[in-house]
Amino acid sequence: MSPLPSKPESVSDFAQSDDLSTPTVFDVARLANVSPSTVSRIINGSAKVSPERKRAVEEAIAKLKFRPNFSAKSLRSGSTMTIGVLTQELDSLYFGRALKGIEQGLEGSGYAPLVIPGHWNPAEEAERMRLLMARKVDAIAVLGGNLRDSELRDFARVQPIVVTGRKIEGHQLQGFHFDHVQGAVLATQHLIDLGHTRIAYIAGPRAHPDAQDRTEGFFQAHRQAQLPFNPGLMVEGDFLEAGGESAMAKLLDSGIAFSAVFCANDQTLWGARIELYRRGHDVPGEFSLVGFDDLPQSQYMTPPVTTMRQPIFEMGLAAAQALLKALGGKPETELALVEPYLVLRETTRRY
Repeated sequence: MSPLPSKPESVSDFAQSDDLSTPTVFDVARLANVSPSTVSRIINGSAKVSPERKRAVEEAIAKLKFRPNFSAKSLRSGSTMTIGVLTQELDSLYFGRALKGIEQGLEGSGYAPLVIPGHWNPAEEAERMRLLMARKVDAIAVLGGNLRDSELRDFARVQPIVVTGRKIEGHQLQGFHFDHVQGAVLATQHLIDLGHTRIAYIAGPRAHPDAQDRTEGFFQAHRQAQLPFNPGLMVEGDFLEAGGESAMAKLLDSGIAFSAVFCANDQTLWGARIELYRRGHDVPGEFSLVGFDDLPQSQYMTPPVTTMRQPIFEMGLAAAQALLKALGGKPETELALVEPYLVLRETTRRY
């Protein structure tokens, strides 16, 4: 990772603890046989030194387990070396994948993430954004959510913001969008191609933009195939396992015949699969199931889940890289997000 702006130029920017067991920049300098200012510049990537001298400093840092203290730098530059992350649910497997991407993207940059949930509540999300700004974070990544574009543009007047899950561009504002409509078209079309003509749909919460897009894709695939759809085969879920379980129970109890189910996300599918198992139904023998997201756990379910691959981790990684670039850094590589594609496993079969 290339160096970022506002780098310390003196040893005062590094820890000089009263605790003698805590290594200081002077200890590193003595062990590496260089000046303290050289250590400071090497740490920040601003020194033009021989590879041997750089290696000596790096080995001394590793041996002493030295860690820079950015407090003096923050006082001088106004930077807190933190990136705010507005997620939606802290215990979500989906957002956990995105957070891992952000964490990896920030690795080695000196920046640390400060994570706070918004719970899909626009008013709460806006309040949490103001809270992050009050904490003087240097930039913010917004993972999903229901903030209006106009609100995001207002926040971006203050500092760089990157948003996942929508198309948006502006001053200090960048969005990373996945085509949920096309993803749902491909997932539904897979079931149609297998000969299924009565396909049930467990939707996501209607207030969520990505759930709305996936619903549109489901119906678009039916229109393209000129395949009629029975409204009784659509049940709203909540993107969670319990919601999938409850929705599948409603579908089975409705008495309406169906042979396949498109589930709005993987967690919904896991719950639906449990309900089918408890009632003695075979997957994919009696019912074919397709999910959405390709969470890591899906490949280890019984049977392994056929699902639409969404680059969740990669979007988090791209968000971190974009923010570092906005703060003056230079990512090692430009990350290109993949187009929607279906991961074929063992929950679907020809009808």
